[in-house]
Parts: sequence; structure tokens; C-alpha cells
Amino acid sequence: MKIYWFKAQAPLRVLALVKHLGIEAEFVEIDMMAGGLRKPDYAALNPNMKAPTLVDGDQALWESSAIMAQLCIKAGSDLWPANHPAEQVEVLRWLSWNDGHWAQAIGPFYFEHIVKATFGIGPADLESLKSGVADVLKFAKVLDGHLVGRSHVACGRLTIADFQLASMARYWRESQMPLAGFPHIVRWLDGLMQIPAWADPWPAK
Repeated sequence: MKIYWFKAQAPLRVLALVKHLGIEAEFVEIDMMAGGLRKPDYAALNPNMKAPTLVDGDQALWESSAIMAQLCIKAGSDLWPANHPAEQVEVLRWLSWNDGHWAQAIGPFYFEHIVKATFGIGPADLESLKSGVADVLKFAKVLDGHLVGRSHVACGRLTIADFQLASMARYWRESQMPLAGFPHIVRWLDGLMQIPAWADPWPAK
């Protein structure tokens, strides 16, 4: 099994899951700045030319949520509830909400503060983020309300939905995301950081 990755939020959640579940895999780091995502051999595996990509035998699988589900199935982990359809629906609801709403709202903050700094592509454009504050507050209110009395997003336990929703939000302080007024989100994010694989997801070099 090979996992192609670079240092970004989508690979982060897959790598954290692999480490958390103790799955044996070969980690292949892509040099994004040198055009590694566009190389023909990689594009043949992932035509989106993004990461992560899981290669397991003859199967090449992309999209981090699908990869996480596949890894859980192989490991027999209920972080993806393969044998419980009602729980699958609950996890899917939050995966969809993340991709359709939450990630779009907080993504610009993550990009300006984390991605730009990671890859040395210029200073954060703080002015451009002002127009996005309202959307962050709108969807943070939804998530914060849902987390009242809950330690995790779905199913009353850790699932891949937690890793999906938290992969950018974990950087909320560094990214200046306006989340300080949402105590249940902050509690949930800080709680996830107590998981060793989540706190340090990157492969050793």
C-alpha cells in the first residue's frame, strides 16, 4: 500500500488516520512546488493532480474521505461504520456539510495563513479575508450548536467526520479564524489534539 502526500490539510487527515490505526503503508511525498502533481505517472493515478492518493494493489483511490473509509474497512475500524447504515448516513451528512459549507468558509483563512507560509508563496492577504468572516460565523454557529453536549461530530465517538471537519480548523488560531466565540468548537478541536496521531500526523523523514 502506498500513500502519496504533501504537507496540506487533505493528506493530513489520511496520514493521521493511518498512524492512528497502525496501518502499514509506504509514504511517498510529492514535491508540489517542483510540479510533482503534474507528472504523467502521478496524473495517471490521480487525474485531478491533487493529493492524497492511495494505491493498494491494482486500485488507485483519490478523495480523502473515500480513502479514509477504505482504510477503516481494511483495518476493521468503526471510524467508518461499514456495518451500520444509519451511522454511515450520519457520517456522510457531516462529510457533505464540510465539503459544501464548512471547508469553503474557513478555507480562505487556512490558505492565506498556512498554505502561503508552508510553500513560501507570499504574505497573507488579510484584506481579502474580511468578506468571508460572515460565512465562518454562520457555519460555526451550526457546528457549535451541534457540539453542545457532544465530544465528537457523529455517532457519539471518533469518526472520519471529525478528521475531515478539523483538518483546516485545527489551525484556527494561527489562521485567525474567528472561532474564539464558539467554545464547543474550541473544546472539540483541543480534544482532538490529545490524540497523538492527530497532533503529529506527518511521516517521519
